[in-house]
Amino acid sequence: MNKKIVILPGDGIGLEITQWGKKVLQAIAEKFNHSFEFEQALIGHSAIEATGNPLPDETLVACKNADAVMLGAVGHPMYDNDPSLKVRPEQGLLKIRKELGLYANIRPVKIFDELIGASSLKPEILRGADILFFRELTGGIYFGTPSERRDDGHTAVSTMVYSKSEVERIARMAFEAARKRKKILHSIDKANVLEVSRLWREVVQQLSKEYSDVTVVHQFIDNAAMQMIRDPKQFDVVVTGNMFGDILTDEASQISGSLGLLPSASIGDKVGIFEPVHGSAPDIAGKGVANPLATILSAALLLDIGFEMKKESQAVINAVDMVLKNGYRTGEIANAETPKEMILGTDGIGAQVLKELLKILKLKKNS
Repeated sequence: MNKKIVILPGDGIGLEITQWGKKVLQAIAEKFNHSFEFEQALIGHSAIEATGNPLPDETLVACKNADAVMLGAVGHPMYDNDPSLKVRPEQGLLKIRKELGLYANIRPVKIFDELIGASSLKPEILRGADILFFRELTGGIYFGTPSERRDDGHTAVSTMVYSKSEVERIARMAFEAARKRKKILHSIDKANVLEVSRLWREVVQQLSKEYSDVTVVHQFIDNAAMQMIRDPKQFDVVVTGNMFGDILTDEASQISGSLGLLPSASIGDKVGIFEPVHGSAPDIAGKGVANPLATILSAALLLDIGFEMKKESQAVINAVDMVLKNGYRTGEIANAETPKEMILGTDGIGAQVLKELLKILKLKKNS
C-alpha cells in the first residue's frame, strides 16, 4: 500500500518526538511491504519565525494532498507572556483543523498495568480504566464569533456556538464506537446553564433513538470532572464539546500517569492529523528527555484509524507495552524504585520501542 505522510514537527520538543514516530512507521512499512512517502513542513512558532505565518500555504497544500499528517506540538512561551501579539502559533493549529474539516478528536486513555504507580490516583481506582474520548474539534467557543475586545480593551467577548449538524456528526461517531465497545455513552455538557448545551443534549437524545442498544448517560461538565477522578472505570465512551473535551482529556492524563503517554487522532472526511495530547514543552526542548511514547502511540492510531492497518497498529502498541514491561521509563513516569539505568531519554526509550517492534515484526514475518 502506498501512502503519503506529512510530518509537522512544530515547536519545542516536536522535532525530537516526531522522528521516533517516523522511524516506527518506516519499520512497519518495510516489514509489511508498504510504501510510505514522508514530507516535512512548518507550523506554529517555527513557521512564524521562518515565514511570518503560523500555517504557510505550502504546509496546507501538502497536508491536503497527503493521506495522513503526523504533528508534534505547537506553542512557544513568548506568546504566553505577551497576550497582545496578534499572530500566534495556535492560530496555525486551529486553521489547519478547520481547513481539513477535522471535526472529531479521538483520544484513547488506557492505563498500562506497569504504570499504575506513575499516577497520583490509587491503583485500585485506576486498574481497568479504559476510556475513549470524542471531542468536537471545529466548533464551540474556540471558533465562535464574535471573539473580540470591546470598551477600549476593557471587555473581552468569546462566543460559544454550535449547530445541530455539528453536534450530530460527532455524536453519531461516538454512538458507533460505543456500539462496538460496552454500549454505554457519556455525553458531557452544561445544559443547566448554557443554551448551547441544551441544544447539544437535545440532539444527543434525539439521536439515541437510532441507537437503542446504547445506554446514554448525560453529565454536567463539573460533575464529570469530579467523577473522572473518583471512579474513572464508570466511563467507556465519552462525547463532548471542544472546550470541555480539551479540559477533560488533559485531566484524564492522570489516569495514564503522564501526558507523555496520550495519543490522539483528529479526523474528518478525508485527511487525519495524529498527534500526542501534550504541548510543546519548551522548558525541556533540546535536552533529550521528552517522552516520545505518545507520539509513537499516535503513529499506531495513524495506522489503525488513518490507514485501517489494524495488525500493524497493534504491533506498535505491543512494542510500547513490552518496553514498559521490561522496566524502561522516561523521567516523568519513573519513581524512586526505578533503577537509574532504566531511566532513559527520548532517543533511549525510542530505540527500545524500535528494538521490540523489530522483534515482533520478525516473529510475524516468520510465522
